[in-house]
Amino acid sequence: MTEPDDGARLAAALSGRLSRLTFVDLTTEQVTALVVDTVADWGAAQGWRVYRRAASVVPLPPPMSGRHSVVDVACARPAAPPVVIEVDHTDRRRTVEKLLAEAGAGRVPLWVRWGVRGFVAPPEPVRMVTLAVTAQRGEAGARLHSRRPARQLPPPEHRAGPVAAGPPDSLFDPAGEG
Repeated sequence: MTEPDDGARLAAALSGRLSRLTFVDLTTEQVTALVVDTVADWGAAQGWRVYRRAASVVPLPPPMSGRHSVVDVACARPAAPPVVIEVDHTDRRRTVEKLLAEAGAGRVPLWVRWGVRGFVAPPEPVRMVTLAVTAQRGEAGARLHSRRPARQLPPPEHRAGPVAAGPPDSLFDPAGEG
């Protein structure tokens, strides 16, 4: 049985994992692959079975009728509904429709959106996890994306002169002799 706020709890946990993600000058495809890898690693770290490009409950439109769409990551959890995760850098109506269909089939839907634009929350019960990423044009005109640590710390100050050693610390001298 699942708890009512299972989606919110899972979205918060995944958001915490993704918040540690940093990278510099990656293409759109590279960022998406990195985020999918990180999501899959997060699911595996929970002890769940993780499936990439898992079959969705949503059938593909003609001319590919009879085949099904896929979700980026699906996680099978013991004694709890599966979790399905889509990763996008754009606002895709089809993704929302797919995740709503997954929710209707009893799965917990999470949508990881990354980029620089404002993100519009999807309808319930789809939970959105956002990842702020900056973009710039590279030398060849390609769009490159970066995500740096949230807080850049300055390097520590160093002394110019020699450092004198103090008396030994009992923590480092197990015999207690000093």
